[in-house]
Amino acid sequence: MTTLRTEAQEFFRGLRDRICARLEELDGGKFQRTKWERPGGGGGEMSELRGEVFEKGGCNFSAVWGDKYPAAVDQASTSTSTSTSTSTSTSTSTSTSTSTSRDDDAKLGIRPPTPSELSGKPFFATGVSLVFHPRNPFVPVVHMNLRYLEAGDVSWFGGGMDLTPCQEFVEDTRHFHRVLQKVCNAHGPGMYDRFSRWAKEYFFIGHRGSERGVGGIFFDYLRGEERWSFLRDVGEAFLPAYAPLVERRRATPYSDEDRARQLRWRGRYVEFNLLYDRGTLFGLRTGGNVEAIFMSLPPLVSW
Repeated sequence: MTTLRTEAQEFFRGLRDRICARLEELDGGKFQRTKWERPGGGGGEMSELRGEVFEKGGCNFSAVWGDKYPAAVDQASTSTSTSTSTSTSTSTSTSTSTSTSRDDDAKLGIRPPTPSELSGKPFFATGVSLVFHPRNPFVPVVHMNLRYLEAGDVSWFGGGMDLTPCQEFVEDTRHFHRVLQKVCNAHGPGMYDRFSRWAKEYFFIGHRGSERGVGGIFFDYLRGEERWSFLRDVGEAFLPAYAPLVERRRATPYSDEDRARQLRWRGRYVEFNLLYDRGTLFGLRTGGNVEAIFMSLPPLVSW
């Protein structure tokens, strides 16, 4: 699937441009774009917005490669995928249910690579990643990451999108999930149920005993070129899922106490990104641009 490299990079750049253009319309500000290069191969472009609606936001593109897939990443990824896929079934202690869970995942195209398929192999990774921290406490934080990876002879797609409101509005949560459900349903039964459940598990802050937000979808290790269209459709669903929420909430009045609560809530976002986020760990362990990696962190936070 190496022929997908060029197509994937072109799509991710175009998606980045479309998202930035629409969010500039909503905010009135302009993204500042900064290019960076990675020693060892590749680089990317960081697009950052500090505006009126979005106190801080970024939408980054990257394409990196190297001659050795980082061992620390393959160990974390494989163990995470196994526990994610079987955490419910292992709690009931039946090997049959574990096998069934893996079989169900395989039917959706989820096939985690083995350590031997990854360790020490040349790699290529490209994708787009975004996080937006609104100024108004009633506009939710949003995150999306989409990626295509190769390691040795294997390749896969991964990504996800989730919503983190400081103050949840049921109708906003419902709208966000309905858009994602429609995308998933167009590509086969069972995808939304599996990927929304995976998001609940992945975006869980273990030391807090709670989810980061109200969920969304998360997926990884999707094999097969037929899943490329699914990844593209998820990317194109971002603006229909999120922009109406910004339009609906950006003028909502808020108090100093609302703002203080927002800054405390942001602390959980920081904790998750620094302790659990796969993209953060992959970027740091492959020599990515530190400023681009930490673009996801809010400008102000309190504990």
